[in-house]
Amino acid sequence: MATRETDGLYGYLAEFREPWDLIDAAAKVRDAGYTRWDCHTPFPLHGLDGAMGIRGTRLPWLVLCGGLTGLTLALLMQWWMNAHDYPFLISGKPLFGLPAAVPVTFELTVLLSALTTFFGMWGLNLLPQHHHPLFNSERFRRATSDRFFISIEARDPLFRGEGTREFLAGLGADAVEPVED
Repeated sequence: MATRETDGLYGYLAEFREPWDLIDAAAKVRDAGYTRWDCHTPFPLHGLDGAMGIRGTRLPWLVLCGGLTGLTLALLMQWWMNAHDYPFLISGKPLFGLPAAVPVTFELTVLLSALTTFFGMWGLNLLPQHHHPLFNSERFRRATSDRFFISIEARDPLFRGEGTREFLAGLGADAVEPVED
């Protein structure tokens, strides 16, 4: 819910010079209870996930469900076609044989797992996102070269305008700036 203080404000962006400063600040933001915030670094930082309190992803479970769906569909499809819809008895062999169904079952399991991975990643990462307010910041352009950032969104339940700005400044940030939406 936007208030007068946060109308048109995406949040605050805090800049840090060193990676260990960012990791320390991230742990303090996590401990303060903020939920809608993120860290931006030019390269992966060991220990940042723990400092941010990031939990495991749901993607492996989605992929497992996709694979099991492919396996089930392949077996049912082959059973339906060979044993029920068009039974064709050859030399007294069973109408449905599992060894003969393995190649199609394997291929459909892999196909649905891969499709679930692809679309699951897009969905979980909220993609495609054609615009992000942080890209309006001149300072944020250095996030891909030599600076480290924490952004706290105005939608966070703990966001208190100037209070959040002072909190970020107190974490040792080199600069804290508001980001317009």
